[in-house]
Amino acid sequence: MTTPWPPRRTVRRPLAPRVATPREPVDPARIARRVVRRRAKGMDAAAAAAALEDARSDARQDSRHEHLADDERGRAELAEWERIEQLLADAAPDTVYDPGVDVVVQEELAAEAAAAAAREAGLREAQRIAARADELQALRELGTLEQTEPREGDEAVRDELTRRAGSYVQQDVDAWLAHNLAAHLGHYRDPAAREAAAGLLSPSVLVHAALLAELARLVPDADTGQLAFTARLATAEPEAAADLAAFLTRATELAGSTGSPA
Repeated sequence: MTTPWPPRRTVRRPLAPRVATPREPVDPARIARRVVRRRAKGMDAAAAAAALEDARSDARQDSRHEHLADDERGRAELAEWERIEQLLADAAPDTVYDPGVDVVVQEELAAEAAAAAAREAGLREAQRIAARADELQALRELGTLEQTEPREGDEAVRDELTRRAGSYVQQDVDAWLAHNLAAHLGHYRDPAAREAAAGLLSPSVLVHAALLAELARLVPDADTGQLAFTARLATAEPEAAADLAAFLTRATELAGSTGSPA
């Protein structure tokens, strides 16, 4: 089927800088726990109890100083000494503390590893989106965007291009996505991708695609120039455009059920 394509832009926009690697935030409480665990390694119950008393004494001293009264690291150290002391008190006699078999420690390490993997995955995805946005932007400048099929994730790339432009709607990119969604091109050949697009694309793009699909069913040989008005209608009056698309759907279905020409 034939779907419309608007005149391409000629204004060049600069490429965005590369995505910077995010730094892991400093967590004073986590640092405090690690310090305590290193010191506690190999301690028995008596040694841990003595260390806990020292930590409590330090906490009482700190409470007398306004700048230390709300010290997150100090509170975390005290809480960790209390936990380790209780752990050894409940353990068999002669047990010494070993972070390698401490269930709480192992759970924290697993959670930290999962969080680090998630951050890395997020960084890779951000880099992929930035690179694809650069690619689409270059294709726009070459005037060949309309010849390119969309890929999975291009909905997020559309958002990135809009962000780069200071929230200015990228009308040519929106029209490109609507065209491909209506014609089931690129990853939109997959029904699941078309269904997912409903939650990823703006209402005006979805309405534009719906209009294109229904008009292509009614007039299969319509060229892009003849249907260029659909983009303007979907942008200016999205609710009216959605109503028109629904009306055309009903009309086409009715014509098909009665055997009348569409």
